[in-house]
Amino acid sequence: MTTETISKPAPRRIDYAATLSGRSKALILAGVLLGLLLAALDQTIVATALPRIVADLQGIDLLAWVSTSYLLSSTTMVPIYGKLSDLYGRKIILLSGIVIFLAGSALCGIAPTMLALVAFRGIQGIGAAALTSTAFAVPADLFVPAERARYQGIFGAVFGLASVIGPYIGGLLTDHAGWRWIFYVNLPLGLVALAFIIAKMPRLHSGLRSPIDYLGAGLLMLTVVPLLLGLTLDKSVYSWTSPLILGLFGLAALGLGLFVLVERRAAAPIIPFELFRIRTFTLIILASLLVGAAFFAAILFLSIYLVNVLGVSATSAGTALIPLTLSMVFSSLVSSVIVQRTGRYKALVLAGTLIVAAGFWWLTTMDVDTTLNGVRLRMVVLGIGLGPTLPILTLALQNAVPFESVGAATASRQFFQQLGQALGSAIFGVILTGTLTAALTANLAPVRAQLPPELAAQFDPSRLRNGSVETGGDPQGAIEQQIVQRIRQGFEEQRALLTRALRDNDPTAVQALLADPRTPQQVREVLQAGGISALVDGQIAAQRRALEDALRSGKPDALAQIMADPRTPQPLKDGLAQIPPQALNDPQAVDGLLARLDAALDQQKPALVARITDQTMAQVDAGLDRAEAEALARGTEIGRQISAGLRRAFADSVTGIYWYAIPMMVLAFLVLLFMPELPLRRSNGASAPVVTFE
Repeated sequence: MTTETISKPAPRRIDYAATLSGRSKALILAGVLLGLLLAALDQTIVATALPRIVADLQGIDLLAWVSTSYLLSSTTMVPIYGKLSDLYGRKIILLSGIVIFLAGSALCGIAPTMLALVAFRGIQGIGAAALTSTAFAVPADLFVPAERARYQGIFGAVFGLASVIGPYIGGLLTDHAGWRWIFYVNLPLGLVALAFIIAKMPRLHSGLRSPIDYLGAGLLMLTVVPLLLGLTLDKSVYSWTSPLILGLFGLAALGLGLFVLVERRAAAPIIPFELFRIRTFTLIILASLLVGAAFFAAILFLSIYLVNVLGVSATSAGTALIPLTLSMVFSSLVSSVIVQRTGRYKALVLAGTLIVAAGFWWLTTMDVDTTLNGVRLRMVVLGIGLGPTLPILTLALQNAVPFESVGAATASRQFFQQLGQALGSAIFGVILTGTLTAALTANLAPVRAQLPPELAAQFDPSRLRNGSVETGGDPQGAIEQQIVQRIRQGFEEQRALLTRALRDNDPTAVQALLADPRTPQQVREVLQAGGISALVDGQIAAQRRALEDALRSGKPDALAQIMADPRTPQPLKDGLAQIPPQALNDPQAVDGLLARLDAALDQQKPALVARITDQTMAQVDAGLDRAEAEALARGTEIGRQISAGLRRAFADSVTGIYWYAIPMMVLAFLVLLFMPELPLRRSNGASAPVVTFE
């Protein structure tokens, strides 16, 4: 390695740190922070309203693209805006970004379909890239590195404020005014920022003149857009080896090769390759890629754990990140003060990466018994580590590159950090899907075997891993409720089928019950006899024969036996009691009695059928009630077992992700260990000595 001065003889950027007054700097900083708050708030507000948006626009298949289109456009445009702001100054880029962002917000508010919303979110992302890339570069224009540290924490505080109030504002607007107002609310805030910047911010013209690298910008888009598309497309629909994904990666590789060739010869490249000769720049870019991927994993997958393991609502899951944000802001402010007073920053960055790695290790210890407060404590540790890491890396990078390249260098760091987030979400997402499916299959297979096939299908691992079970804040209760509801529904269907078969003699219902092995034997015998009506006909015929035999026998004792039989209907008993004994010896009188008895029996048949039907149904219902109670008790226990298996699977899979994040942070630590700690410059006027690769 060597120490040399990388400088360009002329022209040089105007040194606003030396020419502007303190009041002007404060006004400029306020305007920039307003623009940054606009972009930061939008990200947190939109997430809260997504379920309502999907319900209204009926586009759940495009749900991920509401965020993906924003990420694609913003990531692609960040380095382009960084270079443009180096050439034409920050103010014009900041104003352009606000106008584009507000136009995208207005269009999102009137989006008639989910596809239109996705497209308009892409326009928002184009504007947001200008806001964020410019915001992080402006402090380098206003303050020399030795003074800049004290202001780094303010930018973290803006994101912290957005993270705290954004979900609440989004929830209030969605619940009371409608989801479209989450986009309309950007308009007054943006107009205030726009008016403030136009009126109060100086031109901040760079003083540089250079051609625009249109070809390089186009090739950068050709590289980044297919790469991010290939990473973010749903792999359950398009696998990693599908022609579309391989084609996108191939197109990205082609774009990258052409981009490198063009940028090496460009007069004013979008990403100056000479910056990669600077050791600090290259190491920070690599560390930003690693930190971005690991940090995004902590945020993205923590909510999955909170909802599916701890059973908290989506809103509560969002608030669990507040300790992370607050601790980040606190540690960022403290570290900024330390750097400002000592001029030393490397030890803070290294300590921060180790604390983050320790926080990830603590996250791996989470299980089904971890409390929400336990998660919050882990978030505090992560925030304390990230607080000094993220802003101080920006300070170290800006201090190490030539002043005229500060915008491009800052945007490059932001670009690679966002690229790391996309890579992390894609790679960790594949890991989570694979481990979660395997864990769900292993944990639930013994339990699902106890369920009927149609009910077991509702708890298929491929469905459960996608969150198909609506938890409503209580996964265990929801699963038990599903099983109990299905059992009750099955018994209700059985009761309805029995009613149609026994009361209505429905042939379809009769055949269904006879084919069902669960049908009680008593009911099966009735149905095989032709139903209750046919059964009553047989009983009446037998009764009629017994009466005829008794009457024609001429024996009063035989008639008395029939009257004593409890199965003989009372009205018939009353009629038999009125027969005089002498009538039994007269054949004609017996014929007349039999005719009247036949009429009486026919008249009594409907009541007899109804009575026997009621008795049979009562017996069947009592049996079904006992069977249902047993099934519900068994189903509730199975629900508890499924819930426990589900929670274990999600806990093991999510915590497993953090085991992959730990070595990434350790690798970032090792990379930054070789970062030279250059003295913080006290002037923006002259190029400073930088450490380069030989």
